[in-house]
Amino acid sequence: MHRNLALELIGRLTLEVAPVSRPAVLAASTPPAAKRGSGDPLDSRPRGRRYLSTYQLLVAVAAGALAATVAHAQQRAANSVPEIPGLPQAARTAAASIDAEKIRAHVRFLSLDLLEGRGPGTRGGELAAEYIATQFALAGVEPAGDNGTYFQRVPLVAVHTVEDKTKFSFVPAQGEPINLVYGAEIVSKDQTGQPAADIDAPIVFVGYGIHAPEYNWDDYAGADGKEIDLKGKIALVIVNEPPSNDEKFFKGQALTYYGRWTYKYEEAARRGAIGVLIVHRTDLASYGWEVVRNSQAVEKSYLQGDPSATLRASAWIQHDVAQRLFTLAGLGDLDQAIDRAGKAGAFHAVELPVKLRAHIESRVRRYVSSNVVGRVAGVSSANQAVIYTAHYDHLGIDPDAKGDNIYNGAADNGTGCGILLELARAFAQSSVRPTHAVYFAAVTAEEQGLLGSQFLGMHPPIPAGHFTLDLNYDMLLPIGIPRSVNLDGAERIDFWPTVKRVAKAFDLALLPDPDPSAGHYYRSDHFSLARAGIPAFSVDQGELFERRTPEWGRAQSEDYVAHHYHQPSDEYRPDWDFRGNAKLARFGFVLGWLASAQPKLVEWRSGDEFEPARKASHSASPQ
Repeated sequence: MHRNLALELIGRLTLEVAPVSRPAVLAASTPPAAKRGSGDPLDSRPRGRRYLSTYQLLVAVAAGALAATVAHAQQRAANSVPEIPGLPQAARTAAASIDAEKIRAHVRFLSLDLLEGRGPGTRGGELAAEYIATQFALAGVEPAGDNGTYFQRVPLVAVHTVEDKTKFSFVPAQGEPINLVYGAEIVSKDQTGQPAADIDAPIVFVGYGIHAPEYNWDDYAGADGKEIDLKGKIALVIVNEPPSNDEKFFKGQALTYYGRWTYKYEEAARRGAIGVLIVHRTDLASYGWEVVRNSQAVEKSYLQGDPSATLRASAWIQHDVAQRLFTLAGLGDLDQAIDRAGKAGAFHAVELPVKLRAHIESRVRRYVSSNVVGRVAGVSSANQAVIYTAHYDHLGIDPDAKGDNIYNGAADNGTGCGILLELARAFAQSSVRPTHAVYFAAVTAEEQGLLGSQFLGMHPPIPAGHFTLDLNYDMLLPIGIPRSVNLDGAERIDFWPTVKRVAKAFDLALLPDPDPSAGHYYRSDHFSLARAGIPAFSVDQGELFERRTPEWGRAQSEDYVAHHYHQPSDEYRPDWDFRGNAKLARFGFVLGWLASAQPKLVEWRSGDEFEPARKASHSASPQ
């Protein structure tokens, strides 16, 4: 049945491919294996108007199944899966079948120029979703989306700021205004999805923009102790959260949700603000201004009907621009103000003698993207399941960029998708079934703010209270075989002892997050499911790799973030080593199998921030 569905989906993939504007400079930056004239049947560079035959697309969608086998003998040692109590031999065999070269083939296809950066709601995004659904069908994975399909429809509204028609300025009560350069100094989106907005509103500095009663912290209190009025005004906030080494105060060095930009937008909107200016500083954000600029240069989507999306200007400003604003307002040194704002009792919200004046024009489109959801049935019919997730979207095409303007997203998150597809195939083709059902969800619009996984958490294929565990894969650099993993959040659930035991068996050291202040836990799709109560964490490699020093591993990560993360240069490379992706896929396979075999659901530890949501999910869906 599923193979027939695969052929139907392949038919849907036969489409006219219109030319994509792709400058000559790309030829120099494209890997040799994909150069024009190389004989590559999947070469996606434009050659005038052309059509993809069904044969060509069959080759593409079956790439995983047709991956080269010459590397198998060399990988035999890496393919081994250790003996682990509770893991049957047939499951070990299924896990060992996970193939690095199949993952490579998926990553390569998903990051082709043909898919145009996999922007949600675009032709390339739809092609990626069809490819993933077809791979599910070929593997024998059952549909688990809407109406017996693999697709869960996610209604979205996309907003693209028209840069040359959008103007921002700081207007003081006395003196000349300061005009800002869009892109270089400020970026913004209108969350309401209106085509135009005009703003002339006071700016209120609210420190980190946090109201956290459990830490006795309120950035919205003025000098008189009363909550400052934000209605119709602009909140100026610092990225991140107050620094701490105390685990009982904002969890020490680990970023909490209060430090995420999404929280700052949500909290200010709840208080009636019409806009937010987030002050960017690289050391606090853990990424440079180019990441912000590139992320905002393309469309930003919102869930249709989201009551929290009310800001007319959800904006970021450069650190140096914020300093000019402080000088204009007579507030002195910005960095000193940031230091004061991070100390208890040293800060009070204050309205500046400066207004933000802006005219914002947006191109708006309402559309539907899709999560791609599949299922492998378990032996038991009990309402309990494991779910694996990975986002398949990326940033699409920046129509205003010069030169290479396609954000291919090979590492982010072609790698996670390749792993997800191999996990689905291994479970579906295992000679024995897991104890309970296993779901696989390739989610959309992660780069837009975890929207696809947010929708999945709000509308799960089975009640959220029946899911025992979510394992997420996001951006695993294919640079060798890891000897360590970062599993931030896994220590917060009662499945942690099993996680430690399996990691040891796989010769994977459990290392703490090397950059806890970056708040990685709140920046990937597992967070959306955790907010729905589901115990969830991402499987990520650490900095230790076979035959490499720890310094080498960290250097690779830093280089990727500095030069490729959210940039058009995140492209597939033929010299990538996918054996590490395969090892972490096998590791996740075993964790999921053992979680499925447990008679009781995995739970958050007592007192965790997600425990109330878990209890609510159980109340809403009793076993």
